[in-house]
Amino acid sequence: MAQAVTAIVVPVFNAPEATRRCLASLTETIETRQPVIVIDDASTEPEIPELLDSQPRNWTRVRNESNLGFVASANLGMTLAAGQDVILLNADTRVTSGWLEAIERCAASGRDIASVTPLTNNGEIASIPTFCHPNPWPDAPERWAKACREAGPPLYPEVPTAVGFCMFLRRRAIDQIGLFDEAAYGRGYGEENDWCMRAARAGWRHVICDDAFVAHEGGASFGPLGLKPGGEAMETLLSRYPDYMERVRAFIEADPMAERRQKIVEAFRKANPSQ
Repeated sequence: MAQAVTAIVVPVFNAPEATRRCLASLTETIETRQPVIVIDDASTEPEIPELLDSQPRNWTRVRNESNLGFVASANLGMTLAAGQDVILLNADTRVTSGWLEAIERCAASGRDIASVTPLTNNGEIASIPTFCHPNPWPDAPERWAKACREAGPPLYPEVPTAVGFCMFLRRRAIDQIGLFDEAAYGRGYGEENDWCMRAARAGWRHVICDDAFVAHEGGASFGPLGLKPGGEAMETLLSRYPDYMERVRAFIEADPMAERRQKIVEAFRKANPSQ
């Protein structure tokens, strides 16, 4: 296991079954001394407090007195993880064997890396097997993780932005450019893109960790708030960074991971011929 220098922050709002699956996958894949901070954003479903009470004693558990939204909860978690790098992990994810070690290796590959995003089934530019597509929840996340590890050396391709379902943030970058912008992005959507653009302007890079896989359901936790992409948040993002969409478009057109993604898919299908 990797040295416990990265704090894992999990903001939670309702969705008890997805949250139970996420936290169970954490306990299966990390050491007990690994710092974990779970922020309950005033969930209204009674199963959530009961579930969090059953987690390892060394985990930090916080319950917001009122519902603050994802951005404020994430910022609280990053603040509580003072002095440590952070992985923000959505509660509707399932991590897999070796995920943390792979992400930390990727982050250690460049001192100018501000954020790291693993591969996933549902994560826009980090999606696999179909690029930029919400692929279904995988029947066997561990098999996809194995394929990512065994399909050759990782590329760590540079990307214009991290994807927030599972996002490593380097503490030095947080200290330099600050937390997510709560005032501008309110209850969620666009905050990680804004942070990544701020970091890029300050000389930092963002990469994909293509030898780690984290399954992502999408819309389970924080979903009941009815938040959708676009609208005022997108207007704010584009007013601050007019070149944002062009950067994303250029990355998608170049698709630097196309060959690597195909190797991973082939490795998965070779090991699982019936799927």
